[in-house]
Amino acid sequence: MSACLYSGGLVMDTGTMGRIVEVEHTADVMYIVEAQSLEKLFEYAALGMFRYISPDLSRVSPIIGVELTCRGIDLENLLYRWLEDLIILHDTRGLVFSRFIVKGIYRVEEGGEQSYILKGFAAGERYDPRKHAPGIVVKAVTYSQMAIERVGDLWRVSIVLDI
Repeated sequence: MSACLYSGGLVMDTGTMGRIVEVEHTADVMYIVEAQSLEKLFEYAALGMFRYISPDLSRVSPIIGVELTCRGIDLENLLYRWLEDLIILHDTRGLVFSRFIVKGIYRVEEGGEQSYILKGFAAGERYDPRKHAPGIVVKAVTYSQMAIERVGDLWRVSIVLDI
């Protein structure tokens, strides 16, 4: 994965599967994620968020793995819950993550109500200030400007983090 400046913001080129682009925002942090699949979109959204928390993710060894199951009423709510669960793990267990795998995103219907379930995995290690570059404190994910959409062959979402 390489990083370079693009259109005024940082781009993380994830190869042929997608990219993460930092966008200027007045008060918070905003980035756009593009990917060829919904699962990759969610993986890159998490990767982009942790890139702010600890800018040099190459120094984060994926030695502690955490299985996650998230449920949302729609795709945006599911993404919000996925990212919030990762922030909670960061805040409560002191973990920084560098690898994310979304095993599947499933649409389910129960009692006439539709929802989405994500089965995923995150790997990283405990934050160590001697090893990991400090980034910014991400307080929360917001719904501001969040809309998951299909654009041609790609999935796209804008994410705003409260810092």
